[in-house]
Amino acid sequence: MTYPIIEEDGFKYIEAGTGETLVLLHGLMGELSNWELVIEQFKDRYRVIIPILPIYDLPILTLGVKALSRYLHRFLKYKNLNQVVLVGNSLGGHVGLVFTVAHQEFVKALVLTGSSGLYENAFGGSFPRRESYDYIKEKVEFTFYDPATATKELVDDVFKTVNDRSRVIRILTMAKSAIRHNMSKDLSKITIPVSLIWGKNDKVTPPEVAEEFHQLLPNSELNWVEKCGHAPMMEHPQVFNAYLEKFLDRILLK
Repeated sequence: MTYPIIEEDGFKYIEAGTGETLVLLHGLMGELSNWELVIEQFKDRYRVIIPILPIYDLPILTLGVKALSRYLHRFLKYKNLNQVVLVGNSLGGHVGLVFTVAHQEFVKALVLTGSSGLYENAFGGSFPRRESYDYIKEKVEFTFYDPATATKELVDDVFKTVNDRSRVIRILTMAKSAIRHNMSKDLSKITIPVSLIWGKNDKVTPPEVAEEFHQLLPNSELNWVEKCGHAPMMEHPQVFNAYLEKFLDRILLK
């Protein structure tokens, strides 16, 4: 990642650009670098901020989607941010949904890509063969339509993370929290504009999940990314950015 991580008052984040604020929320196993091409595309016209969600820092007894939503609330208040556009991938989308239900006055619009919150087919309840590099490689490749997107660097990072006992316990705790926290009954409360940008070949949160989100979110649009898995901003960044730009132009420049 070419952008320095800012650390202040217990928060860690990346920030670039000026203008209307986009807050990018990473997934459970997501790296900040997942968003690098989004930052590059939008930093000339927008203020782009990526908070590091404290999955490995919060007390494990309170760790969950709601705890991350509360952290996001503290962060936005600390940065004196209001009427932001939240853009979330996977768990980050779920956090964005929980936060928006509780604090819709902070959010101008919401963008979800491969979001959990209804159903996800992730690693499951355990990593039965986490010591096997080939097994972890296969699991990371499962995330994408094109297995080549799972670079050695990415697989190495995930392998290192899941073989850290403290981290893997937190990952499993977080994953179970996300599965338990189903959003279907709350989505009708979100009346701000929502853009769903979804991989047509997503095996983690399959296309029917996007269609259900679209049905339950009253002010939503659904955009498909062909030949794409769970992380469109990584696998097809140009297509993802084009959809995002069109959405931002519609909601911010009207």
